[in-house]
Parts: sequence; C-alpha cells; structure tokens
Amino acid sequence: MKTHYYQSTITWTGNKGNGTSDYLSYSRDHVISIPNKPDLLGSSDTVFRGDGSKHNPEDMLLASLSVCHMLWYLHLCADAGINVMSYIDSPKGIMEEHQGSGGKFIEVILNPVITIEYPDKIDLALSLHEKAHACCFIANSVNFPVKHVPVFNIHNVS
Repeated sequence: MKTHYYQSTITWTGNKGNGTSDYLSYSRDHVISIPNKPDLLGSSDTVFRGDGSKHNPEDMLLASLSVCHMLWYLHLCADAGINVMSYIDSPKGIMEEHQGSGGKFIEVILNPVITIEYPDKIDLALSLHEKAHACCFIANSVNFPVKHVPVFNIHNVS
C-alpha cells in the first residue's frame, strides 16, 4: 500500500468588519490555496448566502467525482486499445438539506458523452466504466451512490 498526502490552505476572506457577529454580517468568501497552483476563489452556494460567481464546495465535489472517473476511464481505454477522441461529462448531483442539521449528497450521476474510433469497441468501452468507477479514489471516498450513464459516438474518419 502506498500513502499519498495532500495539502491546501483555506483562508476566509469574508470579514466585513464585524466578523461573525450575526448570520447576516459576514461573507462566505474564501481562497483555496494549493502549493504551486493558482488560487481558487470560493464561496458558498447562493442558496446559503454565497457569491454565485465563485466556486462552492458542492460544485467542487461534483467536479472531483467526474474528473477522477474520466482520468481512470481514459487510462483504462488506453490500456485496452480503445482510442477515445473526445470525452465530455455533464454530472448532476442531488443534495438533501436537513433543516437545522446540515445535509448530504444522496446521489451523483455522471453523464459522459464519449467519442471513440471504432464501433466494434463499444461493448468493451462501456464495460470499462464499471472498472473506472471501482478505481476512482474520489468515488471510493464518498458514502452515496455515484452512477454513470455513458453515451457513445463513433469518430467519423472522413
């Protein structure tokens, strides 16, 4: 077993002068800093009084699940001789908010549209989604179902 370590610094930038003196007095803005990478400007979702022009934790969780699956899928396709020409995902997540006690994601559905080169590889390409799901570090770290509904196109070499 290998162990990998990750590090970031999260700095709240939303003090409007009175700190958190009450729920309405502060901004949810923050900066996510990761060594040797550009900073990400974050906030909470607009339904939680955040700035909709900035990244929020829910969006980042959804994107992390999608990207992790995609990177494993591309790796497995390359190993299997499947030439992926394009991959676009539009993931969707469902989060339930429990009044006064937080909430949680209950499901994420990945909806990748994948273009491959040869039609005779579609069955194999489809089967590799299960393996990518099983390998995905992020999907293995969450306690809700992450489903995938892939659509395939064939690259037209004309």
